[in-house]
Amino acid sequence: MALDPFVTDLDGESARLRAAGPLAAVELPGGVPVWAVTHHAEAKALLTDPRLVKDIGVWGAWQRGEIPADWPLIGLANPGRSMLTVDGAEHRRLRTLVAQALTPRRVERMRERVERLTEDLLDALPRGRDVVDLKAAFAYPLPMYVVADLMGIDTALLPRLKVLFEKFFSTQTPPEEVVATLTELARLMGDTVAAKRRAPGDDLTSALILASEDGDRLTDEEIVSTLQLMVAAGHETTISLIVNAVVNLSTHPEQRALVLSGEADWSAVIEETLRWSTPTSHVLIRFATEDVPVGDKVIPAGDALIVSYGAIGRDERAHGPTARDFDITRTSKNRHISFGHGPHVCPGAALSRLEAGVALPALYARFPRLELAVPAAELRHKPVVTQNDLYELPVRLEP
Repeated sequence: MALDPFVTDLDGESARLRAAGPLAAVELPGGVPVWAVTHHAEAKALLTDPRLVKDIGVWGAWQRGEIPADWPLIGLANPGRSMLTVDGAEHRRLRTLVAQALTPRRVERMRERVERLTEDLLDALPRGRDVVDLKAAFAYPLPMYVVADLMGIDTALLPRLKVLFEKFFSTQTPPEEVVATLTELARLMGDTVAAKRRAPGDDLTSALILASEDGDRLTDEEIVSTLQLMVAAGHETTISLIVNAVVNLSTHPEQRALVLSGEADWSAVIEETLRWSTPTSHVLIRFATEDVPVGDKVIPAGDALIVSYGAIGRDERAHGPTARDFDITRTSKNRHISFGHGPHVCPGAALSRLEAGVALPALYARFPRLELAVPAAELRHKPVVTQNDLYELPVRLEP
């Protein structure tokens, strides 16, 4: 099954993947064959299976030179040395050093900044019946400014980073622009690290530079790759979480009534959105060091695996016969694995939840009658196979 590079029917594609069994043979854009895990229990098992590693050198297709340097997804499969690309003791080392910098206290200290940005963005939204692109005006700038604040990135860089990250994630980036995009991103991240070495501040990049374990420090390469990872994951996931939550509440008015009346909590909206319309549709990539049986199939040694969270989130074996329904009252709401599982859980999950937990109730407190300006079926997905990402979110704030 070839994944649609234009993402014209993500829900339908996810359902077909799930129906194919817990392990499905798929083809990524560019004709690259991989395996996809599509069921909840098997995904949890494989995410903690030591026979599956993140070292691209294990990938047979990479060893044989079958993956070109200008493959549109190369920046996700081989993003540089960070927590995303190492396992075992090295992963524990890098994650420990990052955890020393991204503490729960530092995340909680961002709350006031998130609240202030949210109010400023809401103040700037136009009133009346005019159509507003809520993604461009609210869901996008909030996490971008938050992650820039957290990492100590000059906000003057944000317009350029927007362009670069859109190319980074897109399956439609022209081959001649792939390497140039990765090179420029690395340069901008490197410039930020160099600036923080010269003049450290109260930000995560400075904290990463200073973090150490038994005298061990992150190298510049590790800091640059970690910075790029945190910026990429830190804004894309939260944008999609906010956008998808608004779409879900707009298309399920009975659920919206529950949360607006106080009968359900906003945290339930966030967790159900993470499960039902997960911001990350497919995560690249792990590689089998030996044959790994999954049900009645086998991931052969040297083959690659992706984790298909879009399919996993609606697995009936994990969430019951109503798994295909958006239901903020479901009792299994905390069982999703949309931020990963085991030692590789996304370190920015708490910040993403904090941002959505501030942004959504503030948005609906101002505009409780907010509605989509077009039918949900007409909302267009961006050509990004890794993210559940819309081009725009046209709404009327005061119908």
